[in-house]
Formats: sequence, C-alpha cells, structure tokens
Amino acid sequence: MTNTPAFALTRDTGEALADQIVRAVTARVEERLLRPGARMPSIRQFAASHGVSPFTVVASYDRLVAQGYLESRRGAGFFVRERQPAPARAALLAQAAPVPADLDIAWLVRSMFRQAPLGLAPGSGVLPADWLDGAAVANALRALSRQNCDGLLNYGSPNGFLPLRQQLQLKLAELEIEATPEQLVTTLGTTQALDLVAREFCQPGDTVLVDDPAWFLMFGSFAAMGLKVVGVPRLADGPDLARLEELAALHRPRLFVINSVLHNPSSTSVSAAKAYQVLRLAEQHDFIVVEDDVYCDLHPGGATRLAALDGLQRVIYLGGFSKSMAANLRVGFIATSRERALRLADRKMLATLSTSDIGERVVYKILAEGHHRKHLDRIRGRLDALRPGALRRLEALGLRVDPAPAAGMFLWVDAGVDTNALTARAMQQDLLLAPGSLFSPSQQPSTRMRLNLAALQEPGVWRFLEGQLPGLRGA
Repeated sequence: MTNTPAFALTRDTGEALADQIVRAVTARVEERLLRPGARMPSIRQFAASHGVSPFTVVASYDRLVAQGYLESRRGAGFFVRERQPAPARAALLAQAAPVPADLDIAWLVRSMFRQAPLGLAPGSGVLPADWLDGAAVANALRALSRQNCDGLLNYGSPNGFLPLRQQLQLKLAELEIEATPEQLVTTLGTTQALDLVAREFCQPGDTVLVDDPAWFLMFGSFAAMGLKVVGVPRLADGPDLARLEELAALHRPRLFVINSVLHNPSSTSVSAAKAYQVLRLAEQHDFIVVEDDVYCDLHPGGATRLAALDGLQRVIYLGGFSKSMAANLRVGFIATSRERALRLADRKMLATLSTSDIGERVVYKILAEGHHRKHLDRIRGRLDALRPGALRRLEALGLRVDPAPAAGMFLWVDAGVDTNALTARAMQQDLLLAPGSLFSPSQQPSTRMRLNLAALQEPGVWRFLEGQLPGLRGA
C-alpha cells in the first residue's frame, strides 16, 4: 500500500469532503507525489485516517477512476493510473447473395415502439427501464439546469462536446484504444454513426460486408443508399474467415461491419486469433473494418478489440450508451484517424449541423461522476443471475442455445420451427418476437430467433412458448 501524502480536510469552507479528496489526490498525482502503479489505501483505511465515512471515500475513488487518475482492480483495490497515454500498439498491418431490392424490416422497428401489454418484449433490443440508472440521468439534467444556459442555446461543435470527447478518450484507453479528442466525433447513437460512415466511404453500387446474422436495421439503411449488402457467416469465435476471404475477393467491398464484442444477436465475441486474421484480410483486399461496439459496457472485460490491435488505421470504431444508460439520450461516437474524423465531422455538419449538446453534457456528467461503473456492475450481475435458469428452461422446452453466451443481453435460440410463423402467432397476442430471418441479409426463413434475456422474467413469454411450440412442431 502506498503512503499517501497527508492532507487536511476542512468542514467549514462549504466544499464537499469528496470534492476536497478528489482535488487533493489529483494534485498529488499530477505532482508525481503519487507514482503510477502505487496502491491507494483501502476504503476503510482512508476513511479512518482522514476522519470521513467510507461512503465519502467510495464516491471520491469512483470519481478519480472516472477521471483517469486511479484504476480499480477487482479483488486488489485501487491503484494510481499512468496519466500519459500508453504507447500505441504497433499496427498489425501497414497503414453471398446481395440483399433483395424490396427488403422490408420496418415492421419490427415500428413494433418496437408499441406499448406491449406483457411488458418488455422478448424481441426487444433494450434493457428494462427499471434496470437503467434513471436517477443518474435526472440528477445530471438537474445539474445542467442550474448552469449558465448561454452554452445550451447555440449549436454545438460538429465534433461534439469537447469535455465528453476528453472523457471518451479515458474510456477508450481502458480498452487499450488510443484516441485523442480530435479523433472522436459524437453522433446520434451508433445508428447515425453507421450512416455517416457508409455515406462518406461508399457510393451507390458498392458492396458492404456484414456479419450474418447481424443487426437488421443497417440492412435496410444500406439498401436505401443503393449499396449491396453481403453477409459473412458468423461462427462462435467470429466470422468464417475462408468465406470472408472468398467474398472479399469476389465483391471488393468498401466496408466490413462487425460486432467484435457481444455480437448482436448471439452475444459471442471474436477471438484474438481471428481478429488478427480479419485485419490481415482487410489489408490484403483493401477494405475498412467498422467495429460496432455498442454492447461494450455489458462485457465484463478482457475482450479483443480490432481497434486496439490496429491503432485506428484501418478500423473505424463505433460506440454508444443506448444499452447501458438511456436510449433516449441518443449519444454515440466514432473513433478513427484524425483525417477520417475531419471528414466525418464535415459529413455530420452537412447532415445535421451538430448533435445536441444537452444529451452529450448529460452523458459527460454521468461518466465524470464515476458512479456509472457500479451501475454497469449491477446490470451485468443481473444478466448473469438470469442466464443459467433461462438456459435450463429453454432447453426443457426443446429450444437450443448454441453457442451459449457467457455475457450479454441476447440469446440466439434455435426453436426447431419456422420462427416467422411463431412471430405471426405472437403478434396476435401483442407479443413481439425477433425471428431469425430478419438478422440475415438474404432474409431466408430460419428456425432461429433472438430473445432478450431480461424479458424472460415475464411469465407471459413462457406461457406463450409453452402453448405455441408443440402445435407448430406437430404441424
């Protein structure tokens, strides 16, 4: 444990004790009185030596972690973090049938916004509202309302709210992705991020490779731009590399869009070995890899990111907060090379002038306060608690989950029947399912469907499956 340089706390200045602790520790880190790697006193020891409550120390340490001065190591405590960006990893590399023209997935998107009588729909792509930290959003909005409003009345920066981009730099560094604020562009969620990237780097008639299965909304979006969408079969540890190489040679794609971590809909992640091979093929066939990491916060850590291996040379990294904070804030971001960030900021400016400073200030406030880390631990803990029982119950109904994920909010279930037919019956009962046909660019009938793990708390979901599956199997 480090011998933390002593400092006095005062209770008669009006400054909160947690603010004083954060300010004092920050100064000592900046002055190198606390060296990188040094272990901080435990919460109990710090509280006893400074005469404050453990709650005050927890709040202070959380803020120092969020601001990049400390890091938390599970089971070991808190340590002083290296403030200088870690040296960039050496770049790994220097520097199907097309979707039908009448692709129609809008009905599911419309249905996602309906009020479902049975609660959270099993086909939904969000967590229940009561799982999210509404209090943190409300507190951030109240704090924002007390500030000088002049900055809220004008357009924001095309690149996005600078303090948020600085905070995102710290968040990405934890994932071993080195990006300066100048390499970051905020967006209206990852949906707009994908749209901006596709419009900037593709022309009508170009081919875009995607995981198969993958997030269905981008199929319709890309098709509306006149792009050819070609699926690359997704395996348990990432894309089918042989097929990726064949399709890349055949179609000369401009982009390959991939969920490397907690893939939608299977909740699987790309292995390190396959990540290197994907980058090798991107170099060989000259395409850009778009890494959609919107489910980043639901992963417990240790996953391989393509952007970390590549140093944002051939990879464009996308992230957002709709799954862990609030979908309604519509705050996402792009991390890429400085030159591409300038192009994408101009593209964004021409499309929407800027994104909302209000939402971005709210996200910044929540991230900077440091409590969000514990909120994510709670979400992951709830999903982990539900997963084993849900898997057993699905298996008892004759449903197969292969591969069975260890993290994430989705289960990619094989029902053994045409899930389009199952979905039609569910709609008659005001229950929204997400059939497997939606998740493939070819939209072929499928026995798969995506289930939201949190929705499997709803008894009505189980009653429907128990009541309808035997009849469909018999038919």
